[in-house]
Amino acid sequence: MPEFAVRPNAPFDLNPLQRLLADEADLLRVNPSAKHPFDPLEWQEKWLNEPDDASFYLVDDRGREVGFFALRIGIGPEVRHLVYVFVEEASRGGAGKELAAHAEAMARSLGAISITLKVELDNEPALAVYHAAGYEELGRTNGMATMRLDFV
Repeated sequence: MPEFAVRPNAPFDLNPLQRLLADEADLLRVNPSAKHPFDPLEWQEKWLNEPDDASFYLVDDRGREVGFFALRIGIGPEVRHLVYVFVEEASRGGAGKELAAHAEAMARSLGAISITLKVELDNEPALAVYHAAGYEELGRTNGMATMRLDFV
């Protein structure tokens, strides 16, 4: 099974994300409010523009970007909200678990004491990953589960 590393997306390099989200259905799932097709300038100015936000690529053992996630400031800087999570289809089946672990590690490194997220209820593999990682389900509305993992 391959091992994955994480690299910060700073300064912004959105070419790999544009490649990962080239399929309109993937882009729609990751960010239904974004322009279609993927617009790097829009992502830089609108979706990843908060000064305290941080975004990361999941990279395989060859250094190729196979996934992406961002950590936004949640309810205060001690809470990070996991957004824009994506793993390319060819790397699924293990990469999600590693991405969740890397997201937790990156949130901790940013000073967070907990991490929150929303996941579509019909995305059973992602729900399973987050449950296995210890996330608590806080509620379900509009086809989404809101989840939280406390680090303390």
